[in-house]
Amino acid sequence: MTFLKEPDYSHGKTAKTAVLLINLGTPDAPTTAAVRRYLKEFLSDPRVVEIPRLLWWIILNCICLPFRSKQSAAKYAAIWSKDGSPLKIHTEKQALLLQGYLGERGHEVKATYAMRYGSPSIPSVLQKLKAEGYERLLILPAYPQYSASTTASNFDAVFRHYQRVRNVPELRLVRNYHDHEAYIQALKQSVLDHWMVNGKSEKLVMSFHGLPKAFLLRGDPYHCECYKTARLLAEQLGLDKDDYVVTFQSRLGRAEWLQPYTLPTVQQLARAGVKRVDVICPGFIADCLETLEEIGIEVRREFIDAGGKEFHYIPCLNENPAWLRALAEIAEQHLIGWPTMLTVSLREQHKQRALLSRSEAKRLGAER
Repeated sequence: MTFLKEPDYSHGKTAKTAVLLINLGTPDAPTTAAVRRYLKEFLSDPRVVEIPRLLWWIILNCICLPFRSKQSAAKYAAIWSKDGSPLKIHTEKQALLLQGYLGERGHEVKATYAMRYGSPSIPSVLQKLKAEGYERLLILPAYPQYSASTTASNFDAVFRHYQRVRNVPELRLVRNYHDHEAYIQALKQSVLDHWMVNGKSEKLVMSFHGLPKAFLLRGDPYHCECYKTARLLAEQLGLDKDDYVVTFQSRLGRAEWLQPYTLPTVQQLARAGVKRVDVICPGFIADCLETLEEIGIEVRREFIDAGGKEFHYIPCLNENPAWLRALAEIAEQHLIGWPTMLTVSLREQHKQRALLSRSEAKRLGAER
């Protein structure tokens, strides 16, 4: 095995701590070529597609990629901003603001981000943190609900990178936060804020990303964690069982996935006489193709075509202050025991840096 080159080592250095927020990823551009590269990396992950490798290689390269890449590129183009992918923009801002919020809470840490597929890649960011002298690292997946196909795949990529590193940093992993009180409260606030402006719908649809049913039968806890998130959110909103429905979206292939599926469910609601639905996607912390295009465009269109009158998509948590405070609280709980706390004088400096980070996030938004 060839080890990666280590940065120059010196004794007596103060160990530094970083928080790495990892999201799924995005193509570099809404073009067929860029989407094909992204899909090939994504769909080649054995955590994502659990069928024999040789059979899947043939299906992927001879059927899936040639046809799906062009279709997906058109969908990405429909939600692409002038400065890039919404998912990447939101994730970048979240990391920037997370560092500020942690600084306000008295922690001297660096917060940055990486993508499981696409760029910036996990290995490239880990190598950069290594070069900058960060010797303690908290891995924070952007998935509230654990699944082997998402969270565990992130961990795989981290561990695979460190197989080639001689001096491995101290690592901590956040497994999930699907029932974390601050996360649930942030979701609640986003729904209430929407209802304050738009009024309350007849039915709240909580749409989570789908997984093959076989994953559930093999022991993946994702399905149960989604339902717990939905139950806790409904309780906080004071909803009865008839006021909301849990669904699963983004089915791929012909195999049975977790049900009920989002699209047929909203069509059925419209045909049953429901005039307005609100849809929220609690499993996504940043808006992306699956929320903006699949829910905001495709599912909306099908609901209206089936007889519905009003379709409201409630945006992801994105840069919602309640969510950023929740994310900082989640990270802080996993930082306990590491010497990250600032002195009183340094705390004041970090409060100023926090204000600057928010200004920077706003500037990024204004430029985009």
